[in-house]
This record gives sequence, structure tokens and C-alpha cells, in this order.
Amino acid sequence: MPAGPDAGLDSLIDDIRRCRVCVDEPRHGGPLPHEPNPVFQVSNRARLCIAGQAPGTQAHQKSRPFDDPSGVRLRQWLDMSEDQFYDPTNLAIIPMGFCFPGLDAKGGDLPPRRECAPEWRQALFDRLPSIELVLVIGQYAQAWHLGDDRSRTLTETVRNWRALWDRPARPRVLPLPHPSWRNNAWLKKNPWFDAEVLPVLRREVKRLIR
Repeated sequence: MPAGPDAGLDSLIDDIRRCRVCVDEPRHGGPLPHEPNPVFQVSNRARLCIAGQAPGTQAHQKSRPFDDPSGVRLRQWLDMSEDQFYDPTNLAIIPMGFCFPGLDAKGGDLPPRRECAPEWRQALFDRLPSIELVLVIGQYAQAWHLGDDRSRTLTETVRNWRALWDRPARPRVLPLPHPSWRNNAWLKKNPWFDAEVLPVLRREVKRLIR
């Protein structure tokens, strides 16, 4: 039976959207250098979840996750249309850090703010009982979702996808590289990802989305 409205989830979403911990009471380094703008999407009906790092500059500006070239590639990997991807009843998107963390001295994105995960993530997943598969993108999300089952490097973790897929734990967790175009060299060097992982991933997505 499909999940119905969840007042507790709605209240939690409101709390996350109002969160100012990393500005008013930062626990790890200086405060967030701009106003918080949590970017995520959830529904208690979603059976598929993407657990990423943190919103980038375009997601921050548009208040929509993966609304950039990385998102185009990610949707190609999933074989999902834009409408399917941004339907929260199909897909939950829960980053490790809900707000854009800012840029480092070289112009790259800083790591996800460390305040978010302990403050909100477990409570949010507790409200998403329908999730059957979590796609984990990047080392921070893989560390949170895989724990000691994560390998020494991101490549080894993704290469070990079959053993992780066969674990009895539920929901299933499938590690992915970041879909950034900066990873073109990685994808060229690791053709097994396209040949082995993507067919399984697309089959599961087709099964899970409405």
C-alpha cells in the first residue's frame, strides 16, 4: 500500500529548511560564508535515494539538486527523464551536507559541512520507510552509508560493488563515482563501470520508479 502523508516528515523538512547551525553555531571551523539554502528532495513514497556530497554552486543558485552538467550525466546513467528525476515520489536526494559549503582557495568546492549529517540525516532516513536502494556518490557519503565495508579508495569501493550489492543489509547500497565531467579520465580508465554496473543500475531504477 503506498505511503500517505506524514506530518512528522513534513515537520522535519521544515526544520531542515530553517536550519542555521553552521552559521549561528558552527561546530567545525568557521561559519558558512553565505546564507543557508538547504537543497534536497524527499517523499516517504520514494523507493530510490541518491546520497551525494553537497550542493554545488549551480544547485545553490537554482535551489535544485544536480541541475548542472553532472546531473545530465547522472540522469543518463540512471536512464531517467528530468521529470522522473525531479519527482520526489520517485527519487529522494539527500546530500551529506544540505547547503553549498563554499569554495576553497583554488576555486573548488569545500567538503560538506560536518554539522548536517549528525543533526539531520538519520532522522530523515527514519522517515523514509520505502527506500529500497541508496546510490552513494563520493567518499563522504560512502563512508556514512558503508562504514567498514568501504574499501581503501573510492575506485576500490566502486569496483567492489557486487559484494556490496549482495550484502543482506537493506536498503541496498550501491557506490558510484561522481558524474562530474572532471571524471572523464576515470570513466575511460575503468570501462567495467559502464559495462557491468550501469546495466544493473538501470534495471533497478526501472523497477523502483513509478
